[in-house]
Amino acid sequence: GGIRVAMTREDDRIIPLAYRPEIARLLEADLFVSIHIDSAGDRSEVSGATVYTLSNEASSEAAARFAERENAADSLNGITVETNNSEVSDILVELSQERTQEDALEMADLILREGNGRINFHPFAKRSAELAVLRAPDVPGVLFESGFVTNDDDLEKLMSQEGRGDYVDVLERAIRVYLARRAET
Repeated sequence: GGIRVAMTREDDRIIPLAYRPEIARLLEADLFVSIHIDSAGDRSEVSGATVYTLSNEASSEAAARFAERENAADSLNGITVETNNSEVSDILVELSQERTQEDALEMADLILREGNGRINFHPFAKRSAELAVLRAPDVPGVLFESGFVTNDDDLEKLMSQEGRGDYVDVLERAIRVYLARRAET
């Protein structure tokens, strides 16, 4: 349908967090969507999809905890990624991300709009945090948490073909609107 999709992986192998947006950059992507499924530990009442965008300051304490847990995934899986984290490069990345972040916020809003009435969202569905997987300076990105495997209703939706179809339809519609708007400018 005029949109090329590139998967960072199609199996269970682990791709380091920092490499995922780099794949999008190398492919000159217009958008990066990282799709995840969350867990709330023993809190089975927590449910709903959440959309995250990159920010140096977390939108809430829960978003900060989430970012800390997500960003630790590489080390938990025994992966060490060498990075050049000088203060100057951090400042340059932050400056170049300003427009990219505006676009990412627009995409987050579109997901929420297209999903309204179709999928269950967490009460605080739009969040921001310093997520390593979203740190591409020139590719707008969102992290879409489709739900919680620790919640029976979310898990049922995630495991059914119809439920997954709802997520796909919502993301597809949001992406199409986003790209159409970019084509107009």
